[in-house]
Amino acid sequence: MADKPEISGAANNQRILVVEDNDLNRKLFCDVLRAGGYVVEPVADGAEVLAVARRFAPDLAIMDIQLPGISGIDLIAALKADTALADMPVLAVTAYAGKGDEDRIRAAGAQDYLSKPVSIGPFMAAVRRLLPATG
Repeated sequence: MADKPEISGAANNQRILVVEDNDLNRKLFCDVLRAGGYVVEPVADGAEVLAVARRFAPDLAIMDIQLPGISGIDLIAALKADTALADMPVLAVTAYAGKGDEDRIRAAGAQDYLSKPVSIGPFMAAVRRLLPATG
């Protein structure tokens, strides 16, 4: 066996795309996920999401909804319309939490939704729920 310490919910190299334009949030999400054993690809620019996702082939996408120049809801719909990415689960994370927003986000194809500010425990629980078990 490896000398690596066992991390609760260790990911066995599962890949997560983190789409977040806020530098501090993106760094926090990536640091927490890497500490959990995940391989992470950060994306700050919504215009790059589809190209990066096709290249990186993530097991999960974490999607900010309020991005400059493009809606995260539109990006979720675009990911779901791409045959290579359609089965990838999406966790939407946003401060944009008005009445009906969660319904619109889920209708676009997100499997789960967290509103900001995000606590690490619920964030990691949502990630583990959405990723297939490895073993």
